[in-house]
Amino acid sequence: TVKEGEVTEIPKGEVVIASGPLTSDALAQRLGELLGEDTALHFYDAAAPLVSAESVDMNYAWMGSRYDKGTADYVNCPMNQEEYDAFWQALTTAEEAPVHGFEDGKVFEGCMPVEVMARRGHDTLLYGPLKSRGLDDPRTGRWPYAVVQLRRDNADGTVYNLVGFQTHLRFPEQRRVFSMIPALHDAEFLRYGVMHRNTFLNSPRLLDRYYRLKKEPRISFAGQMTGVEGYVESAASGFLVGVETARRLQGKPPVDFPQETAIGALGLYVSNQSVTVFQPMNINFGIMPPLDHRVKGKRNKNAELSQRSLTIIDGLREEVLS
Repeated sequence: TVKEGEVTEIPKGEVVIASGPLTSDALAQRLGELLGEDTALHFYDAAAPLVSAESVDMNYAWMGSRYDKGTADYVNCPMNQEEYDAFWQALTTAEEAPVHGFEDGKVFEGCMPVEVMARRGHDTLLYGPLKSRGLDDPRTGRWPYAVVQLRRDNADGTVYNLVGFQTHLRFPEQRRVFSMIPALHDAEFLRYGVMHRNTFLNSPRLLDRYYRLKKEPRISFAGQMTGVEGYVESAASGFLVGVETARRLQGKPPVDFPQETAIGALGLYVSNQSVTVFQPMNINFGIMPPLDHRVKGKRNKNAELSQRSLTIIDGLREEVLS
């Protein structure tokens, strides 16, 4: 039965809380009372601006792949040193939009606003989103001093995203500063970058590997608020919580998804008390145990790690479905 409306109290009995990183104030207050003041964290998430494809001046850009990976779907917008210096100076001094309580130290590294990154040093962007290494300009045959990449944002290829340009600058400042990129001097901004606060739990202190609240196991959490980052990861946490809750209500033990599987690795990372500085985590091979033998080539190694995981999942299939 689906009941529409705001949930402001934690229900009695077995409950899964999957209210997301934008949990309403009322429920967030109840969670704070349950978890304690120092056990809930937040970070600031940012989105990059979008421009129309037809407004990009291709006289100053070229189509290419992302560092020789995939097809030539990216628009590469080069800058020489003089252009970059002026852009960096403008970016680091541009006026930011007011964000209540914003602090640079509270920014999730994976969504770092470009102006915050730029303030770390003149060359920081040159080793990050404006890295030109490996991007040969077909007009010169050389790497430019800096390159801004635009990524297709829709199937028709009419909208492009400024890669790595998450920002919380004021809208007029975004237009002024980002239009300093030569290929974007007359860009039509379809959406400006925005910033918002996300909430997630200090899960290593609070949750076990099945996303159950240690102090009150009848309560489980699922989704991004647990500190898993990404849609698939959020769904995976909800799947594990659903399987565990159903089995518990049937008097069965939990299914043991080991660290060799993505589902298990995420749950174990999120509940790992040795993680002292906890930030949202995408699934990656780094949180899974290495192979017990050497494999040449990263692609081959990752393929074997994946096959190992799939083999384990196949062995658990009957248990999960029972």
